[in-house]
Amino acid sequence: MHTSLVEFVAGMGSGIGGGTLAGLFGVGGGLILIPLLAFFLKLDQHQAQGITLAALLLPNGLPAVLHYRKRGVPIHWPLVGCLICGFMGGVWFGAKTANLIPSTPLRFLFLLLLLFLAARMYFLKMPEGHDELDFALPPLSNIWLPGLLIGLSGGFASGLMGIGGALLMNPLMVWRLKMPQHQAQLASLAMMLPPIGLPGVLVYARETTLPWMILAGLAVGFLIGAYLGARMATRIRGPKLRKIFAGVMVLMAGLLLLRGL
Repeated sequence: MHTSLVEFVAGMGSGIGGGTLAGLFGVGGGLILIPLLAFFLKLDQHQAQGITLAALLLPNGLPAVLHYRKRGVPIHWPLVGCLICGFMGGVWFGAKTANLIPSTPLRFLFLLLLLFLAARMYFLKMPEGHDELDFALPPLSNIWLPGLLIGLSGGFASGLMGIGGALLMNPLMVWRLKMPQHQAQLASLAMMLPPIGLPGVLVYARETTLPWMILAGLAVGFLIGAYLGARMATRIRGPKLRKIFAGVMVLMAGLLLLRGL
């Protein structure tokens, strides 16, 4: 089989897996795409992170956003705007920092982040009935600063480690803004509809060679997976969803260990 076709099919398989995770947990997909690309396609950490950011430039999460809205989960647009502003500022600095760090230490940092967030989400306790409530968030005057800081931290993590940023932002929104899990996930997905990762992608493209056929396959697969994941997510209660999320993060950390630090 032609090498380009093999790369496209392999990228599409990884994209379906990452897209399903994005729709299921409201994350950008880098959580699963980076370990899959490193483990199965043998890309180094910088290539895997750069190509993941590039694949997420397209509005691949749109099917998931539409499905969440169809199920009645509201979008807090002022918060989404704050997240985007913070994210755009953080992603460039994160990407510049990543390219100053060798691949092995960078993979180790990514692994530690997975394990930390797995523990944080698994043991997170919310008030009784929290995840069943349709909360109306406070006015913009009360959330603009937390929203900017959450977006900034997500953007920096996205540029530094190639993740979509929601991996960090979702727990922060649930914890800091007391948002129901599904509403936090929808805010992250809505924030990623514009090409907010472009500053980071430009940095990676200058510093490393990105396999573009794998990228094309990722984009197609991600679109399919995001819709499938969103359909599953709206059928699972918030506490159970957080525990599944923690388990998947531990699994991805194990793949990185098998890939070798």
